[in-house]
Amino acid sequence: MTFEDEEMNDEIEQLPLSDAIDTLILMHRDVHYGGKFPIMIEYYENGGKGIVLDFEIARIRELQLAEKNLGQDLAPQVLSGADAEKVAKAKEAYKKLRDLYGVRKDEKASAVSHYPSLLADLILSEEEEPKAEIAAIVAEKGAIVPALLDLLRSEDFHDPLFPGYGLGPSLAAKCLGLIGDKRAIVTLFETIGEEDFAFENLALEGLKAIGEPAQAFLLKVLHGRPITYDNERAAIGLLQFKDSPEVAAAFFKMLKEIDLSQHQILATYLILGCEGVTDETDRRAFIALGDALKTPKVLKQDFHTIAEHWKGKS
Repeated sequence: MTFEDEEMNDEIEQLPLSDAIDTLILMHRDVHYGGKFPIMIEYYENGGKGIVLDFEIARIRELQLAEKNLGQDLAPQVLSGADAEKVAKAKEAYKKLRDLYGVRKDEKASAVSHYPSLLADLILSEEEEPKAEIAAIVAEKGAIVPALLDLLRSEDFHDPLFPGYGLGPSLAAKCLGLIGDKRAIVTLFETIGEEDFAFENLALEGLKAIGEPAQAFLLKVLHGRPITYDNERAAIGLLQFKDSPEVAAAFFKMLKEIDLSQHQILATYLILGCEGVTDETDRRAFIALGDALKTPKVLKQDFHTIAEHWKGKS
């Protein structure tokens, strides 16, 4: 190692790089903003859809200044081999999406290239809700469903470092719900409890839009034994159908069958789903179950809330 190399290493070690957030800022800068701090800062100042809330503009400016003082790009000095590989992978994903536009301009392009380019439009849109792109995809109806399912399952496109800022799969879920194809049921179900609230809400709306086939699937999973996390996810999904007499009856039946102490989380969803119970005999039985000594105290308030709801509507 030369004297100049040792001096450079000393300067890097003295840089005010505090934690993993700094590394992520550099990675996002290199992938989304062409490696340019000014472009990244302008984007964050304008509140673009891809901003990461953990990235403070003040900190981005500090890193920009540190890089200026160093006199060369921070990223090669700071990013680990694995980080650099991930950056390269994300950049390649951008390139593949943008290359699709060239294919689309080719008059000889086959129908096979049509759906990927529509998905590229969706992923690369900077609109919070890309209505035109969603409409174009929904117009393709069932034929584009397999491509949407691939996007929904993609680990890379769930990652904010990749094109679409991690939002592509949630947009795919929205499109699937609007198309209403039953082939999407299992994949939408599998996202329940695994994603953030906004994503999960889109998946639930998708299941509701699919309608009876989704309801039938969720009821089958709800009644599965032994009781697992899937029963809870099915109950969450079925809350979208709680106005259905069949669903309300299923919730109440299961509520009476399970051990409330052992399955308190599931019981909470079941209680909420009993809002649609209309039979007076069943309602009295529901209230009695809530008042029972063996019913956990944490659930009693939920029982009471539903009972009060019925009283208010009577």
